[in-house]
Amino acid sequence: MSERMESSSIESSTVSSMTMMEDDEHPHQFSSISKLHNNGPTTTSVHDLLECPVCTNSMYPPIHQCHNGHTLCSTCKTRVHNRCPTCRQELGDIRCLALEKIAESLELPCRYISLGCPEIFPYYSKLKHEAICNFRPYNCPYAGSDCSVVGDIPCLVAHLRDDHRVDMHSGCTFNHRYVKSNPMEVENATWMLTVFHCFGQYFCLHFEAFQLGMAPVYMAFLRFMGDEREARNYSYSLEVGGNGRKLTFEGSPRSIRDSHKKVRDSHDGLIIYRNMALFFSGGDRKELKLRVTGRIWKEQQNPEGGVCIPNLCS
Repeated sequence: MSERMESSSIESSTVSSMTMMEDDEHPHQFSSISKLHNNGPTTTSVHDLLECPVCTNSMYPPIHQCHNGHTLCSTCKTRVHNRCPTCRQELGDIRCLALEKIAESLELPCRYISLGCPEIFPYYSKLKHEAICNFRPYNCPYAGSDCSVVGDIPCLVAHLRDDHRVDMHSGCTFNHRYVKSNPMEVENATWMLTVFHCFGQYFCLHFEAFQLGMAPVYMAFLRFMGDEREARNYSYSLEVGGNGRKLTFEGSPRSIRDSHKKVRDSHDGLIIYRNMALFFSGGDRKELKLRVTGRIWKEQQNPEGGVCIPNLCS
C-alpha cells in the first residue's frame, strides 16, 4: 500500500522557614528559628519539608510519618510496603498532623511560574489550579505515534518540524491532494499532519483514514495550537468534491488541549465515506484521489452591531 500527500499553500516574596528538630524531649517539633552553625545561618524551607522523599511531589493529606518522624505521601506509602524509605522502620498509620496544619497556612506560586503564570494560591488549592492552568505545557499534537513530549507552543512547533518532519506552511488557505493506491485498506489508520502559520498563530490540519463502525471513512479537521478560549476567535472551512459534487464543513478549530482521539471520536470535522470519496476520485474507482481545500479566518467583533465579521488574511 503506497500513500502520498501533496500540499501547496496559496497563500519575591519571602516564606518563613522552619527546621525539624529531633531530640529525646521534643521529637518532631517544628521551630521557626534557623539553626546556627559556625559558617552562618541555614534554613530548611517548609516547601522542602512538604516534598515526598520518594516521588519528590508535594504531599497532601493524609501525610504519613514513621516513629522517627520521617514523612512521605499516601501514594508512596503503599509503594514502599509500609517501610520508611529513610530509616526502614515500619510506618504504621501515624499521620503527621502538624505538617498538614502548617501546609494550610502556606501560599505558593503556581508551578508554571516560569512559563508565565503570575498566580499565588493557598497550598491546598494550588494543585487544583495547576490542573487547569492556562500556562501549563501542551502535549505534542502529533497523532501518528505515542509521543510524550510536552512544552509551550514555540517548543512544540520546533519539535513537530525537527523530530516529526511535519510540513510547515504560511498562509490561511490550503489545497491538499491525498492519493491512496489501495483505498480498500483502511484497517490501520493513516495520519497526515500539516502545520499552518497565520494571524500570528499555529494550526494543525489533520487528515486520516479509519473505520467508523463498519464503514471506512476519511476525515479532515483543524486544531488550534493554544487554549480553547483563544481557539474560539477563529473559524475554518473545508471542502472536497469532484464529478460536479462537493462536501463542505465549517466550524471553529479545537484546541490541542483536547486530545486528537477526543476530536476524532466527536466527528468534529469533514467526514467522507469511502464510496463518496471514490465517486469524487472519478475514473475506475481503484485509486483514491481527493483534493481538500480550505481557509482559516479570524472572527472580529463589530463594535456597532455586536456581530462577528470575518477577517480574512491576504
